[in-house]
Amino acid sequence: MTLDTVADVLAGTCLISGALLSLAAGVGLLRFPDLLSRMHAATKPQVLGLLLILAGTALRLRTTVDITTLVLIGVFQLATAPVAAHMVGRAVYRSGQVRADLLVVDELAEDRAGADPSQR
Repeated sequence: MTLDTVADVLAGTCLISGALLSLAAGVGLLRFPDLLSRMHAATKPQVLGLLLILAGTALRLRTTVDITTLVLIGVFQLATAPVAAHMVGRAVYRSGQVRADLLVVDELAEDRAGADPSQR
């Protein structure tokens, strides 16, 4: 086996496993009961799935310009997905649309109860 064959097999493995993780994220969006669970399903496996797809693509293309572009895409995804998920979760919690029966621990309940409604 040559190095190209090994790289192609690794690329195929990364692409398939990344696609399966992205599919799992989509299924989680449909199956989970509340927005916080859906948000978790949308960020965790989706980001890892995208990184695996980018790694598989980088193994397949093997040019400096393409790999640099793929690395930038991965870095921006890692920088923006957690921030966006945090902001969505925060907005949903502050608006009171969280299902309290699904929370195991609500560490912000005291802060929310004592907060001035005009400052929300």
